[in-house]
Amino acid sequence: MEKSCKISKFFILCVVLGVLSVATIVTLWAIALTDSVEIVAPWDKYRLPDTLKPDHYNLTLWPRLTVNAQGLYIFTGKSYVVFQCVKETDLILIHSNKLNYTKWGDDHLAKLSALGSTPAPTIKKSWLQPTTQFLVLELNGKLAVGESYQLDTVFVGELADDLAGFYRSEYEEDGVKKVVATSQMHPTHTRKTFPCFDEPARKAVFHITLLHPRGTVALSNEIVNATVYTEAVTQTRFEPTKSMSTYLLALIVCDYSFISAREGDILIRIWARRKSISEGHGEYALNLTGPILSFFEVYYNTTYPLSKSDQIALPDFYFGAMENWGLVTYRETNLLYDPLTSSNGNKERTATIIAHELAHMWFGNLVTLRWWNEVWLNEGFASYVSYLGADYAESTWNVKDLIVLDEVHRVFAVDALASSHPLSSKDDDIQKPEQISEQFDVISYSKGASVLRMLSDFLTEPVFVQGLSVCISYRPKAVDASDMELPGTVHDIMNRWVLQMGFPVVTINTATGLITQKHFLLDPDSVGSVPPSDFNFTVMNSFPPSALNNKLTSGHWVLANINVTGYYRVNYDLGNWERLLFQLSTNHQVIPVINRAQLVDDAFNLARAKLIPTTLALKTTKYLSKEIEYVPWESALNNLDYFYLMFDRTEVYGTMQHYVRNLVTPLFQHFKTITADWSKVPDGHNEQYNQVNAIRMACSSGLVECQNLTKSWYSQWKADPDNNLIHPNLRMTVYCSAIAAGGAAEWDFGWDMFKTATIASDADKLMSSLACTKDHELLNKYLRYTLDSDKIRKQDATSVIVYISSNVQGQTLAWDFNTFSFTPMTWGILQKFKEDNSKIGFGSGTLALEQAIERTTANIKWVDENKKKVWDWFLSEIA
Repeated sequence: MEKSCKISKFFILCVVLGVLSVATIVTLWAIALTDSVEIVAPWDKYRLPDTLKPDHYNLTLWPRLTVNAQGLYIFTGKSYVVFQCVKETDLILIHSNKLNYTKWGDDHLAKLSALGSTPAPTIKKSWLQPTTQFLVLELNGKLAVGESYQLDTVFVGELADDLAGFYRSEYEEDGVKKVVATSQMHPTHTRKTFPCFDEPARKAVFHITLLHPRGTVALSNEIVNATVYTEAVTQTRFEPTKSMSTYLLALIVCDYSFISAREGDILIRIWARRKSISEGHGEYALNLTGPILSFFEVYYNTTYPLSKSDQIALPDFYFGAMENWGLVTYRETNLLYDPLTSSNGNKERTATIIAHELAHMWFGNLVTLRWWNEVWLNEGFASYVSYLGADYAESTWNVKDLIVLDEVHRVFAVDALASSHPLSSKDDDIQKPEQISEQFDVISYSKGASVLRMLSDFLTEPVFVQGLSVCISYRPKAVDASDMELPGTVHDIMNRWVLQMGFPVVTINTATGLITQKHFLLDPDSVGSVPPSDFNFTVMNSFPPSALNNKLTSGHWVLANINVTGYYRVNYDLGNWERLLFQLSTNHQVIPVINRAQLVDDAFNLARAKLIPTTLALKTTKYLSKEIEYVPWESALNNLDYFYLMFDRTEVYGTMQHYVRNLVTPLFQHFKTITADWSKVPDGHNEQYNQVNAIRMACSSGLVECQNLTKSWYSQWKADPDNNLIHPNLRMTVYCSAIAAGGAAEWDFGWDMFKTATIASDADKLMSSLACTKDHELLNKYLRYTLDSDKIRKQDATSVIVYISSNVQGQTLAWDFNTFSFTPMTWGILQKFKEDNSKIGFGSGTLALEQAIERTTANIKWVDENKKKVWDWFLSEIA
């Protein structure tokens, strides 16, 4: 028996080992066949699973506006979320970032309870997953489909000054430091405030309660439901919100005051520092908001969805503004307007930004994108209709014309790069928070606006608006466009603009009648690095060989893309270019003003792409000595800025300065005349802009009369700091010119005025102008100030560095200060920077770095090929 027993054990051991060996071989074989596919745990993925659907949150927060024993500002909170199980699961993933949780009696980070008759499974394990920003709960059983559950948490977070989530902003009023608890949830920072399903499609209702010091005001998306006062704190409870995305939540505790008005049943309030309100700086925004809301109600054919529209100006705010539903947050410069110190540019920016944010109240908030790969629909649309809303409110400005300069030309510069990207991306390509942040770029905003403007033009605005109304109202109703003839469905037409990057150049040969199109690239040598397109980079139907049927008689010219409603550039045969140039030189007003700007911008960029001679582009500027309109001048100066950047350290610079001085002197004299020797302001909105251009370029190109003028104005202010007689429109230009021509005394005075400025818009003008000095020591000092938030606010530090890098004298200094200088000399440094930091990665700056390298590569080649030609041309023109 004993031997038999031993044999049996040995046999069993052999069998077990054999099975294990076979299993090991099979496993290894399977791994090899599946090419080492890695199984990723759900909590290591960045997207939420589709198992749970939030219904509502109940959130109570208490921000502490004084430091605790550890020297920190904090907030405490408790919340619960009610959600429904839509797919059976034993796992709860909910977003959480930088929150510290109080453990419950079972030693877990949350408490789960069932709201139906079926008991909730107990929690097996709970932990935080910092990389993917999840609170993870593994359960001992499955959640039942169709059942509702409640998840409770208690937590603490830091009320930091990082401009994200629930954060702290500070300012000084009458010598007293004030602290504001405010929020920026967009796009992925709600999870830094409380645990939530932080994706735009996971809409829910929010029940908000804020505890705050007595004497302060609490604000959120909805109106106040009840207020309870105790000795220590005030408790403010708000009405439940509409069902909305987490990123639209707003929470603020402040010591502000407000002004109010009503537009029908809508309560409109403008909130700001008490002094700003008492001095009337919120009046313009208040007067503007009602008409813009009324315009959009008609435009969308849908009433405003809420009972109130709060707008608040914050001292520290990362973005220009944020469309939180019912409580829009702004940088102070973008909401407040002081007629005594703010320029017409400040006024226009306030109008267009208010219109942009209020447009979101319907498109973006009521109707919301499912995921961040379609940001362009949200931001591009709001950017486009902001011009319509501002034009309605300020009908004499002709602000709709400025979309060509501010959006179309602006985005052309980026979308002509091989490193550009389509408007729409695949869901799977946008996963991480930094990838989401990267979507909020000039492509989404400005190309989105430009393409939608084009769509509205070829559909006609009434048809476009009718389709939009259907979308907003959720009605599955077809838009009636039966009287329109389109070359395909709107879907098919728009896919070519949305799903592929870039835009075409359409070439018209007036000698043969041939019209062709191809992908436009600033650097034609980069074509090999352009990713393939399913549409082969065509956006329009092919043209027949003789699309231009009528051959032109001598002296006649063709002009395409009238008012630049199409998102493309236009090139012509040299004969047609020469006829257009002749028309500009003899009677430029025959050509529409926007197209005069287009001819200049197209020519300069076609030249950079080697499609026409550079000297031909330069010839488009010669007629400007007779031009007084703002849009063509601004287009030309934007393009000449590129030449300044490329040639500022070469022998070309002096001759170019001479040419520009000759060109701008008639414009300078024109404005001197119509303003009665600078004693009054031009009448038109764009005239006022062009007066600034005239003074800026006359002074910077060395016109002595201009330099003496600005120095005298600045000296008068310096002698009497409490009495600044420089008109607000001209202040930035005058400050910059005087500081550039002066020394430490002029700079120090500018700095003192910046630090004591009580109006944000005037402080902004000084902040920009201080970077104009040519003194390296002063520029280095200014750069160091960006590291001290007591001197330069965190939100402004990047702007100051950019201002300094835009100054020829400051480019190298800014680079040494760990920022980019985009001159031709930096290509090697950029490449080395990329290589040295490739393992770390660049987060949301990855695409910007690729574009910087591509631009710099193209710039080097362009300078090598064009320097002598450009110099010779300028020499011939000033001879």
